[in-house]
Amino acid sequence: MTEDFRICTRCVMDTSDPDIIFDENGVCNHCKQAEDRLNSEPYCLPVKEKEKRLIKLVDEIKRSGKNKPYDCIIGLSGGVDSSYVAYKVKELGLRPLAVHLDNGWNSELSVQNIENICTKVNIDLYTWVLDWEEFKDLQLAFLKASTPDSEIPSDNAIFGAIWGTAIKYKVKYILAGYNWASESILPTAWSQGYFDSKYILSIQDAFGKRKLKTFPLINKFQIAFNRKIRKINLVSFLDYLPYNKEEAKKIIIDELNWRDYGKKHCESHYTRIYQEYILPTKFGFDKRKAHFSSLIVAGQMSRDQALSELAKPIYQSEEKIDEDLTYLTNKFGISRKEFEDIMSLPLKSYNDYPHQEDTLFFKIVQKLYGGLRRK
Repeated sequence: MTEDFRICTRCVMDTSDPDIIFDENGVCNHCKQAEDRLNSEPYCLPVKEKEKRLIKLVDEIKRSGKNKPYDCIIGLSGGVDSSYVAYKVKELGLRPLAVHLDNGWNSELSVQNIENICTKVNIDLYTWVLDWEEFKDLQLAFLKASTPDSEIPSDNAIFGAIWGTAIKYKVKYILAGYNWASESILPTAWSQGYFDSKYILSIQDAFGKRKLKTFPLINKFQIAFNRKIRKINLVSFLDYLPYNKEEAKKIIIDELNWRDYGKKHCESHYTRIYQEYILPTKFGFDKRKAHFSSLIVAGQMSRDQALSELAKPIYQSEEKIDEDLTYLTNKFGISRKEFEDIMSLPLKSYNDYPHQEDTLFFKIVQKLYGGLRRK
């Protein structure tokens, strides 16, 4: 740690986020932003009022899906949040179509969890399989771009697949698994450009070898069009529930035979290796800090618990690191030397490449439409 190192007195975010700001009490700007989010509806509503809103929402979804095979779309990664959404929507009598993005990095356990969930709750599954050679080239392009945004291709494709499926089946509701209880904090400097097609294409043009012909690319303008013109509703479904991540985990273990991955987002080999090795090693970003801090502000984890977890090494041994990097490089078809060269490239950021947020058109759309992430 440097002499300038500083950590929030409330959560565990620290100066590894270059944009962090502390007040006179040592509380960071992330805590304050998270509080604003937790004070927004429907998350902040009393339990009884939430129940009323949820009943109304379910009725609206059922009416919108009348005479259709499905009344809502849910994304299903096999993680806690999406698995709990699948459990709850069926419990509420909805008829979801689950959409899963297969980007080539699924763990065997995630495949088993997804199969168990769909069987247990009796829902149809639509798997959107990416062209591996095309997607691999895009992921490598992002690694070569040397920004901390290399999960953007997967995140964008997931939403592209979900929105595309909703349009295909004329479904008016997408019930998303993201939620303020466990995801209220994520520093912009650690990752950005999720729905920025200009940014993604600029990275691919600069460092990739293939054209993106089948990738389900989506941007904020398309999302705005889908929501405002096609009238497709994107709902942060878990915010309508008294959602507690640990309690949800116990329920899906008991009811769906769900098996734990041990850590957040470890259903994907790439996400796990990227978040546990590449981000902290190259950029100094430990996403556990954001995950734990979100839970702290939501009252679902103590600061002492978080500090205790952060004191543990991400990797238990050098052998495990070597095993994971061998898997990664073999999957990408590159040598360990090529990977080390990528890791040693100068650090870059979103602002070093062309992106939509620097265009006048985007600023106008953003002003007219407002936030594009949540309902």
